[in-house]
Amino acid sequence: MTETACAHLDRAADVTPSGNGCVECLAAGGRWVHLRVCMTCGHVGCCDSSPGKHATAHFHAEDHPLVQSYEPGEDWWWCFRDEVAFKVAGSPTFTYV
Repeated sequence: MTETACAHLDRAADVTPSGNGCVECLAAGGRWVHLRVCMTCGHVGCCDSSPGKHATAHFHAEDHPLVQSYEPGEDWWWCFRDEVAFKVAGSPTFTYV
């Protein structure tokens, strides 16, 4: 992982996660493996190892390229456009219950 990463950091905002689970999975009674939070709008979606792959679907639907891991103790980001994982110094580590 790099310390700086992508050309899309200008799309990041100070977001509030939309909930404690994948929005679409919760609505449909589905399940997830890991969670990601969109760093443009706060949408919480599931990872590509999950059946719904809702974080990637959100990227394609909304063109929001940046997500951060929403797993306890993880602070890495992913840029869908540049296909790179990285860390952002000083970024929040999200905690959900």
